[in-house]
Amino acid sequence: MENYDASQIQILEGLKAVRKVPGMYIGSTDERGLHHLVYEVVDNSIDESVAGYCSNVHITIQPDGWITIEDDGRGIPTDIHPKYNRPGLEIVLTELHSGAKFDKKVYKITGGLHGVGIHVVNALSSKLIALVKKPDRIDYEVFKQGIPVSGLISVDHSKLSSLEDRDISTVPITLERTHGFIAKFHPDPEIFETTEFSYKTILARMRELAFLNPQITITVEDQISSHRETLHYDGGLVQFVQYLGEGHANVHKDPISYHEEQEQGIVEFAFQYNMSTSEIMQSYVNNINTIDGGTHVAGFRSGLSRAIQEYAKSKNMIKGVDTINGDDVREGLVSVLHVKIREPQFEGQTKSKLGNANIRGFVQSVTERFLKDYLNAFPNIAELIVKRVVAAAEAREASRKARDLVRRKSALESGGLPGKLADCSTSDPSKAEIFIVEGNSAGGTAKQGRNREFQAILPLRGKILNVEKANDLKTLSNEEIRNLITAIGTNIKDDLDLTKLRYGKIIIMTDADVDGAHIRTLLLTFFYRFCRPLIHNGNIFFAQPPLFRIQKGDKVRYVYSEQDKDRIAEEMGSNAVVQRFKGLGEMNPEQLWETTMDPETRRLIEVTVEDAAEADRLFSILMGEKVEPRRKFIEDNASEVKNIDL
Repeated sequence: MENYDASQIQILEGLKAVRKVPGMYIGSTDERGLHHLVYEVVDNSIDESVAGYCSNVHITIQPDGWITIEDDGRGIPTDIHPKYNRPGLEIVLTELHSGAKFDKKVYKITGGLHGVGIHVVNALSSKLIALVKKPDRIDYEVFKQGIPVSGLISVDHSKLSSLEDRDISTVPITLERTHGFIAKFHPDPEIFETTEFSYKTILARMRELAFLNPQITITVEDQISSHRETLHYDGGLVQFVQYLGEGHANVHKDPISYHEEQEQGIVEFAFQYNMSTSEIMQSYVNNINTIDGGTHVAGFRSGLSRAIQEYAKSKNMIKGVDTINGDDVREGLVSVLHVKIREPQFEGQTKSKLGNANIRGFVQSVTERFLKDYLNAFPNIAELIVKRVVAAAEAREASRKARDLVRRKSALESGGLPGKLADCSTSDPSKAEIFIVEGNSAGGTAKQGRNREFQAILPLRGKILNVEKANDLKTLSNEEIRNLITAIGTNIKDDLDLTKLRYGKIIIMTDADVDGAHIRTLLLTFFYRFCRPLIHNGNIFFAQPPLFRIQKGDKVRYVYSEQDKDRIAEEMGSNAVVQRFKGLGEMNPEQLWETTMDPETRRLIEVTVEDAAEADRLFSILMGEKVEPRRKFIEDNASEVKNIDL
């Protein structure tokens, strides 16, 4: 054995720990972690806004991987700290667990509790320039990989334009110069898999923040694509609900909203019922998206259910069903809940779930009291809502038989698998994968080309049901969907159990054409509405079959886009033969294995949900009942869609 003694114990000083294990602080080093850097900086601006000192945020995506975030808040203090004898700006940018958010004197309501936000951005950037705007000057400091390299420098406004310092001359200053903070940084390519920021990804998160904070205006600008959008929503959560439910027919005309402040904190919510069969809910604590819910969500749902149930019973409106439950109340509900409290307790640095036990009762009492008063004050709207909930209860009871049928046919309970399924031999879900393919032709090729040890094939007959427009009874009566649920093994919705998952990778493999894209969308809609934990758990993937096979002599290249086809054909020279694959069934088994199924050479795209709010909205628009929002979306995005290789 090697010697193991105290000399081998390391202490990572300063920000070295962040660079050593960045995943502990930002979750990952892929695109998700990259954009988390932006959110950490913007969250500080939002805290300034909530405190009443910031009205504008401007984000500029610049060429070569740079990004600048500017606000018109108070700016980080730059005076010398009396205890540490260093500028406050330098301390905040370099020392973990430093800041003004711990004693609640400067920021009473904040999402930044751990003191690691902007320090992490600095540590994981190859270069960061921090500027603080003052009425008479700008103070700035330059850092490389978290280490100060310039010291604090002060420059008069009048001399700013004549500076030869490239660090400052390339910083876009768009807001008024009298006060504010600017951070320009370049994520370190030694840390991140990519340093290219996505305009759409940032815009989606900023739109969310603009809805939650109607007092602020956020501008997102991309100097590379020349896209720019300014976000400001006076209607706040009401507009957010309308935005999320855009694709569905509403039960009542306007969203119902409420705001209440108590010593415990602030509760605000808005909701509206529509005719869809799914629930769309977004929950937040201090502007942080709690994608896994928590005690505030439990309180809101309980208060909503109790108020509606009590009103329905008092008016003798529950007829034809035994009872109405929480699932019935939530069907067709679009809601946004935002809670602001002083001491939120999140589960982990990612802050995806609220744990404060007392908040459940607080939110429940506020919700229940308001809604009881509202329903009694507006009986016409109350009747529409209760009828919608009772209809959901009737559909639930009718679909119970279909659900029971799926349970009885569950592979783990009865061993009965769909007849079309070509299963694999391994029983280890971590090694097993299932390919969902369209049609018997592609299914036959895939069955011949697969590795039978760990790859299963499930062919589907044509296009499955659009579950966005169907209730559970209709969905579970569909043979193709029942086969899919049975093969996967987890069941669906509230009955979904990840421990019963039969395949660690569920791979959607369709033709690279418009019909194939439609089938992918239908399948993705099913997984998002009925099996969403599989997406969050990283189990759903898209296969990427090639579009072309180019051969010259013994040399063969497979190509995945029109642009690459022309380039590669030119590289291979004249007499190169280009074959266009119209479908998976046109490939022979060896070709399909080599290009699309072999773990050593294939390309898989993991399906993730970066922004659940935007995902909900797009599913509603593209797959919902209303035609006009879908037509408008296609028209607005036609120029981008035509350039996508399906």
